Amino acid sequence: MYPDLSYLLHDVFGTPVDNAFSIVKTFGLMLGITFLVCAWVLYLELKRKEEEGLIKPQTRTTTIGTGPKWSEALINGLVGFIFGLKLPYIVLNFSEFKADAAAVIFSGKGNVGIGLLGLLVFSGYVIWMGMKNKLDKPKNIKEVIHPYQRTGDIIIMGAISGILGSRLFSILENLDSFWQDPMDQLFSGSGLTVYGGFILGFIAVFYQVKRYGIKPIHMMDAAAPVMMVGYTVGRLGCQLSGDGDWGTVNEAAKPSWFIFPDWAWAYDYPRNVLNEGVRIINCAGEYCSRLSPPVYPTPIYEIVLGAIIIAILWFLRKRIKVPTKLFFIFCILMAIERFFIEYIRVNPRYNYWGFEWSQAQYISVGVFLLGIVALIVLSRRPTTEN
Repeated sequence: MYPDLSYLLHDVFGTPVDNAFSIVKTFGLMLGITFLVCAWVLYLELKRKEEEGLIKPQTRTTTIGTGPKWSEALINGLVGFIFGLKLPYIVLNFSEFKADAAAVIFSGKGNVGIGLLGLLVFSGYVIWMGMKNKLDKPKNIKEVIHPYQRTGDIIIMGAISGILGSRLFSILENLDSFWQDPMDQLFSGSGLTVYGGFILGFIAVFYQVKRYGIKPIHMMDAAAPVMMVGYTVGRLGCQLSGDGDWGTVNEAAKPSWFIFPDWAWAYDYPRNVLNEGVRIINCAGEYCSRLSPPVYPTPIYEIVLGAIIIAILWFLRKRIKVPTKLFFIFCILMAIERFFIEYIRVNPRYNYWGFEWSQAQYISVGVFLLGIVALIVLSRRPTTEN
């Protein structure tokens, strides 16, 4: 496992572990890559839908030359204050930051004086640029904004709301752990609940694209392969870091029909980021544990299944003409995948209506039924709706 980048460099180049690169946590790095890949896929889909005439560009009128924008000055000043407050402390206490970056960032530790200086510099620059570009008579200019040019804003909104939703659902699923250590549960990078991210992210992006003049019914179809790509790449991050999203104990002998390597049947997640399991002998670095007994490497199964679903959605995206139909096919496939993988994943179980299922399984059933009902309704709709 590679809990941070220093362990990957150690395996590739033989460099020591716990060096400066240890601040680059693998899960966080893969999360960043996930957003970049999702942005690229969404950009392609929005551009294609505009070329097909399904979504339209907008004309926006902007006033220039009005002088400094005080809201921008305030926001930049806040950014400058945070940089000034934290950066010197991080540099002078790098070992503490390397051990627990979140604890340092979200603490009150820092240099207030340099923070205030950063505030003045950052906000002052915005005010100076505003004064420099101020016109005697401000003028209005019109510009055309294409939907694909909104990709960055949409991805940022989806990322922020998705992470918040994932964290919220994870806390609800692990309330005992939250009450024991609220700060760790709030700011931990692991333990994100995917459905929470999808639900809150969907709501936030739905209202955002309406403001942009993009019909949500077409955005939903564009987002279907994007969300599956994000899920699959995210699971790769889970596997590489060993963040606890693994399966139940698997001590059964590998069956003859399982043609894949032994580690794909049962895996012990050496150097997992949670440091769970038994100590690895003669191990260097902070992360020196492996699971004993081994478990099902469920992230690997989800990566494979996710790739199959992505291929199906990508194949269908130009062939299905009824708006939102592709989105609800995504819902059905995602629900099936998640429902059955939960049988061999480590998650709390809840007994409702005689079923002993995880939170994700109950949600999967609801999402599956929603998708089925939606497809039945959509089968009676016309093939196109612009």
